[in-house]
This record gives sequence, C-alpha cells and structure tokens, in this order.
Amino acid sequence: MKTTTLIKPGVSRRSALKAVGALGGTAIAASALPTWYLQAQSSEPIKIGFQVHRTGIGAAYGRWYERTSIAAVEKINSEGGIMGRPVDLVAEDDGTDPKRGAEVVEKLTVQHGCDVVFGTLFSHVVIGSSPRAGELKVPYFVVSEGHHVASGILNRYTLQPCITDVKSQVEAMAPFVSANLGKKVTMIYPDFAFGHDHRDYFSAAMEKNGGQILEKIAIPPTETSFSKYFPKIPRDTEVLYHVMVGPAVLTFVKELGEFFGGRGPTLFGFIDSLEAVDMTSPGLEFLDGSYFWEGMPRYSQGDVLPFDQAYRESVGCDANGASLTDSRDVSTYAHMFGCWETLFLLREAMSMADYTSDQASRVRLIETVESMSDIPASIEHPQGPKIFNGKTHQVFGKQYITKVEDGRLNLAHATSIQDTFYPDEVDYTEQSF
Repeated sequence: MKTTTLIKPGVSRRSALKAVGALGGTAIAASALPTWYLQAQSSEPIKIGFQVHRTGIGAAYGRWYERTSIAAVEKINSEGGIMGRPVDLVAEDDGTDPKRGAEVVEKLTVQHGCDVVFGTLFSHVVIGSSPRAGELKVPYFVVSEGHHVASGILNRYTLQPCITDVKSQVEAMAPFVSANLGKKVTMIYPDFAFGHDHRDYFSAAMEKNGGQILEKIAIPPTETSFSKYFPKIPRDTEVLYHVMVGPAVLTFVKELGEFFGGRGPTLFGFIDSLEAVDMTSPGLEFLDGSYFWEGMPRYSQGDVLPFDQAYRESVGCDANGASLTDSRDVSTYAHMFGCWETLFLLREAMSMADYTSDQASRVRLIETVESMSDIPASIEHPQGPKIFNGKTHQVFGKQYITKVEDGRLNLAHATSIQDTFYPDEVDYTEQSF
C-alpha cells in the first residue's frame, strides 16, 4: 500500500515551523512542538502487520477482512495517520493454518519490522500463533471470536479489544432461544476450537436457562457433504442450533433444507453458516422464519445502528451487505467490523501511549489498552458501544438476533452489553512482560 507522510489535521507544516521560528529555533522551541510533529519529520511509517486468511477455509473472511482493513487505513491516513505518522498495512497470508500462522507472525515482526500484528480470525490459528507473538514480544491484536483469549491460555501480548467471544455471545443468546424457540436442542458445529467453544458454552448456557441439549454433532471443518450427519438429529428436537464455517457453507444449508423439507425443528444459526452467502440463492427458501446470531446485522436496519451507513459506504457495502460493485459478492459483515474497530483503537491507544516503535512503547501500548474500559459507539466503533476488560483482554458488546423474512435478515432482538458478561477466568495484568 502506498503511503504518504501526513500532518495532523488542523495544523499545517508551515504553521508549525512558524511556531519554531517565533521561539528562536532554540532547544526550547523543539521541546515545545508536540510529539506527533517531531515524529512526522523524522520517523518511518507505523507498520501494522496484517495476518490474513487469503487461502484455506478462512479465505472468504480474509478477503473482506482485507478490504475492511485497507479502507480503515486509508481513512486513518487521510486524517493524519497516527500522531502524524502514516500507517503501512503489511499483509501476509497464513493459509488459515496454525503452523503457518506462527511463521507469519515471525515474518511480519522480524523481516518486515512491524510494530504490531493483527487480524487473525480462526481460533486454531490464533492459538497456534499467539505463543510466537509472546516470544517475540510483539503486541498481537486478534479479530477472532473464540474464548481462547479470555480463558487465560494465551499471553499478555495477545488482546481481543474489538470483537466479542463465543462465550459472551451464547450467554446472551441462550435466554432468547429457551424462552422463544424451544428447550430441546441439537447442536451442529465444526470440530475444532471455535466449534468446541459453542459446544461447551452454549450447552452450559442453555442448561442454566432450563434447556436440554439432546445431541452434539461435530463435523470436520473441511467436510464438503453433510447429509450423512443429519440422521443423527433426534426426532424430538425442538431447536436445531447450527454454526458452520468454510467454503462449503452453502452446501451445508442447502442439504439441511433438503433433509427436512420444511418440516423440521426451528432453526437457530450463527451467521457463520451463511457468511459471504447470498440469502437469495436458490435452495435457501426453507430458511424463511429461522433465526440467526449476527455480530453486526448484514442488512441495514435503519437507525438502529447510527453509524452503520457511514461505515457501509467506507468499506464498500450496500444496504444488503454486498459489494457496491457486485451484488453477488456478499461480505462477512457480522465479523469484519472487528478489523475496522481494532485499527481505530490502535490509533487511539498509540497516541495515548506516546508510541515510538521501541520495545518500551510496545509495553506502554499494551498497558494503555488494558486501562481502557468504555468504548462508545462512533464511526470508529460502528458495531455499537462496548466495555473492555483489561484483565482478561476481552471486549464485551451488544449481540443481535435477526429473523429471515422474505429472504432478508430483519432485526428481532438486540441484547444489552450486560447480558454478555461472565466471571473473569484470568488476570493478564499480573503477568510480566
């Protein structure tokens, strides 16, 4: 990405130099200049390493994560960069593979000299990459959903400040499912860490709300045909809870419809099963009346999210969550906001920490993020208000339940932030750097 050195909005290079001249060009004059101006004259761009799933089962997410991140960096640079320093986004493909993910973290840090690494989505890649980030002492900002960060199994250098985790999501979803859709549930989920989080935490949340899990069906994330799994669904299932990922998600939902023929249990899915999939695709008519969790509603919901329209325009999405240039190119709208928000949070935190690209300022950056709490809704945080827990390195925010009506996902319920809370399981601030 081409970068341009920019000066902070509202203060021109000429006016800053005139201020130096007025002070006689002495050492006092230099010290009177703001840090961002001095850095703008002498510092290299801030390099943000982007660990992106360009290939592998996460490629659909990676494509839109990258578009969203590029749009955010362009906006940040147009507004003066970070403390007057332009931002370079340096991308490397991890193939949605844990081993390769660790290698990418090392390459971005050692070879490219990145200040931070961010962007990872798939939980097994986060778990495989985080230890290397800790060894290299590079801040690692993930845009995943697994409970791996807040569970305490990672390290102080790994943070998830702008997207909620599965445990908080299902804590908020289970009361709605139990009260409105049914109490006897069968679960279908991918057989890796992300799916296991759903299995474990949704089961516990449903039981807490008077529900019962009849069957748990794990499916390999690389599976391409699913019909053989559906006979395992018990006949007395009232709610079929599904979350599937990967390039075969359209096949999954189509085969699900063919199996039940419109006569099955109520469907409650995580939108992961339909991310990047056109809701009007032939064979998806059976989904009408079913429900989905969404981190951020794909279809415009009017004024429910006041900053949504400006964000859509910035990332190139229409009111249906598809590309402005190709209506068949459907985004991963429920997740990709996390990249946008993380980059703007980094801008704020680096400014607060007086970031200077050395190891001491990396530590200050992490400590600064740990000190954050309330994150109000804004164009920088369009998904909605959030509360960050510095001890667990995990953010909490509103969740959205949408209902399929005439091929469109319409908002049926929005939770509060408090609905997503659970007790702390770790205090990363007690760990040394």
